[in-house]
Amino acid sequence: MDFAAFSMSSTTRLRDDAELAAANDRLEAIARALDSAVGIPGTRLRVGADLILNLVPGLGFAISKGLAGYLVWEARRLGVPRRTLVRMLGNVGVDAVFSAVPVVGWAADLVWRANDRNMELLRAHLARERAARGRPVIDAAT
Repeated sequence: MDFAAFSMSSTTRLRDDAELAAANDRLEAIARALDSAVGIPGTRLRVGADLILNLVPGLGFAISKGLAGYLVWEARRLGVPRRTLVRMLGNVGVDAVFSAVPVVGWAADLVWRANDRNMELLRAHLARERAARGRPVIDAAT
């Protein structure tokens, strides 16, 4: 097996703006689904699948953190610097620690949104990359 593909130094640079926009849209959708898909009526709070999955012992936790790990993996593929990747892993780690404790983890899921935080870091990186190439910034909100 060739482990070079898993090296932190080997990143796949996306070739064009359409491919970059597609990757961004895909990751935004996953983060939104995990952390803030549905609003709680009468409040400003939003929840996602992360909270629901964490109600299922073991398997739900593994699926939730696996999807969060996928976001970090894709950020690595998009050329995010190591320092930012470490911050992203830290966000997932804090989420995992809270989620491992029943009730506390459920409450923490309402306020600590690791995937949304990680997408903020990724958006900032992509904006810097596009500015460095003289291209307009992709705004996922529009």
